[in-house]
Amino acid sequence: MQYESAEGQSAPLHTYEQAVEWINGLIPFGIRPGLERIEKLMELLEHPHRRLKFVHVAGTNGKGSTCAFLTNVLINCGYDVGTFTSPYITKFTNRFQYNNEDIPEETLLKLSNRLYPLVQQIAATELGSPTMFEVSTALAILYYAHECYPDVVVWETGLGGRMDVTNIVNPVVSVITNVGYDHTDILGDTLEQIAGEKAGIIKPGVPVVTSVDQPEVIQVMAARAEQCRSRMYLAGRDYTAVRTGGDEVSQSFHFQGIFREMDIQIGMQGEHQCANAGLAMMTLEVLRQYMAFVLDDEPLLEGFRHTFWAGRLETVQSNPRIVLDGAHNPEGAASLVKSIPQTYKYNKLHILAGMLENKQHEPVFRHLLSIADTLILTEPDFRRKMPAEHLLELVQRLQQEMGRTDVQVIVEKDWKQAIQLLQSQTEREDLGVVTGTLYLISDVRATLLHQTDSEKGW
Repeated sequence: MQYESAEGQSAPLHTYEQAVEWINGLIPFGIRPGLERIEKLMELLEHPHRRLKFVHVAGTNGKGSTCAFLTNVLINCGYDVGTFTSPYITKFTNRFQYNNEDIPEETLLKLSNRLYPLVQQIAATELGSPTMFEVSTALAILYYAHECYPDVVVWETGLGGRMDVTNIVNPVVSVITNVGYDHTDILGDTLEQIAGEKAGIIKPGVPVVTSVDQPEVIQVMAARAEQCRSRMYLAGRDYTAVRTGGDEVSQSFHFQGIFREMDIQIGMQGEHQCANAGLAMMTLEVLRQYMAFVLDDEPLLEGFRHTFWAGRLETVQSNPRIVLDGAHNPEGAASLVKSIPQTYKYNKLHILAGMLENKQHEPVFRHLLSIADTLILTEPDFRRKMPAEHLLELVQRLQQEMGRTDVQVIVEKDWKQAIQLLQSQTEREDLGVVTGTLYLISDVRATLLHQTDSEKGW
């Protein structure tokens, strides 16, 4: 069978695997903030993104969970929803979902062949080759604009906001979860600088909903919103989401907004998920009030109740109890450490952690050491992994500083052996937690849930 690209040339990619290999083969071109290449791609494709309604979501932590709440509630209320997120936990197709279903492999292949000659064409110019994320973003736009036509696309930023590839769209509402210290090598090393990058998704006249809470960050967001003449809905001022109770199965919070209030139950764990769900609820209120979205109470509440997002305080094994959480930065670790005793009853807490080298490790391990009885240090199966011996040096220094020399620290570089060690350490009344980079979470999750098609990746 002969494959043809949209431009009529013989298609170079013949299988789904070849398409993914081609896209991932663009990773060496790195993360290059800027919109020139994606703008050129969109121009060559006749601007398909202009046909779509986007809810654009940025922030340091909680983007994926907030996207999941928005997606689930909107689907439950009768809307067709596209969802573009990263990284993926199981399979490359996870990034591109329509009504919570992955893009079909044959569709991804077809769209890759359409993009292939255009990427080659741009690569031959002074712009250089589009990156893996730029091609993935273009593929998502083509999928939604030409294949499945959703009513709305929940659209997660890759990194930052202002210069992120996803910022090519003009959304109906912008959402900013929070601002913390992550990707400081690219976004800046002060909260104000990072906030300025995230605030770059705020567009003229487009409302923005945010749960940022640091005064200096609020100031940056408010200034950008004012400059754009955009109405900003701020947590603590325009709405609140206060946790009212919970157990190992679910939790509830009271939402009080400027239009209405209600009690909402969610299945996702941790107080930070109440904040994410509250942010999603305020965003939905903006869509309901100003864009005529029909969101009846009963399907809305059911949508929140059944929202799930892999690798976020997710119990993957009950005997012994093993929980996964991708807390790979200081804010994520702080939320994890607060949520564990709030959510689970246990005798001893055993934590397995693996990190990438470009993260802020010291504050993360300060949080983990404050609560752990055992800390197992391992290495994710990824090219930019942080060596476990380097983590050990850091942890031993922190133990002395914090007076936590009672924490048992073990190094097991092989993550598969490290899981077995965690399982053997975790007795019936104990709790085992795997945390750190999502590359580690992805592998551990696939192993414990016996998934054979796991691909994992950014």
